[in-house]
Amino acid sequence: MTESLQRAEQDPGPGPGRWESAKQRAARLAESAKGAPERIPLVGRAVSNLIRVNLLDNATRLAAQAFLSALPALFVVAVFAPATLKNSVTGSLREQLGLEGSAQQQVQQLMQTQSDGTTQSIGAIGALVTLASATALSRALQRVCERAWEMPKNSARLALWRWVVWLLGWLVFLVVQVPMRKGFGAGPWLGVPLTFLASTAVWWWTQHLLLGARIRWYPLLPGALLCGVAEVGLGIASKVYLPHAMTASVEKFGPYGVVFTALSWLIVLFTAITLALVLGRVLSEEPALSRRLGTRTERGRW
Repeated sequence: MTESLQRAEQDPGPGPGRWESAKQRAARLAESAKGAPERIPLVGRAVSNLIRVNLLDNATRLAAQAFLSALPALFVVAVFAPATLKNSVTGSLREQLGLEGSAQQQVQQLMQTQSDGTTQSIGAIGALVTLASATALSRALQRVCERAWEMPKNSARLALWRWVVWLLGWLVFLVVQVPMRKGFGAGPWLGVPLTFLASTAVWWWTQHLLLGARIRWYPLLPGALLCGVAEVGLGIASKVYLPHAMTASVEKFGPYGVVFTALSWLIVLFTAITLALVLGRVLSEEPALSRRLGTRTERGRW
């Protein structure tokens, strides 16, 4: 009888005592979770930087600018370009967005459009306007880089040529990306490492260019490496996911399905890129890396 009473006191049962005990345990777990960033500085700084940069908001803005301004600029360049470049652009879009069937035919028809002299002269003005508006993607990406590194906004006068240069570099990289992924005919065993190295180099150069060379090269390397990993991983995933998603979306929504799926995929892509840039800054400030990369010295110069 005595043993039964002792067990009853230790186990309050389903009544109020059990509820109070559960609340106390939950409170202890919550306090422990709040202290996790202090116990693990890397995690705490990563979470703090992601909140400050506003990851999803900036990724969505980058995706919208890429879809509304950069992709039309790519179409304009292809329309005025030789047939070889048109084929490269078509192939790049097909690989990047998983275009198949009717969606692919529509893009090919757009690229093969021929115009008379009058339309070409009017189109040249439109092409210049389109290319100028496409720098909106450069500007949005510059703001993400500046937020990731907590840098003040650079003046438009000093950054204007950088926006144009980055846009042209991005268009060139997008065109050569398809044969590069195929290893220039050698296969994926060469294409995957080539794509990783090229993506890393492009994003390394992108950060240095859009930040106005205010950050030295070495501290930008971790973010560039993470961007390279993200692009290779998403490139492989796109071959599996996008064709099926694009086909299903077109069957359900018609031509608008291409828009929905492409925009969704761009959001995923730029979320990964923004995440990589922010985490790259966090990693570059880790004591083990900062001494080798000169990050602390660079921060002291700010």
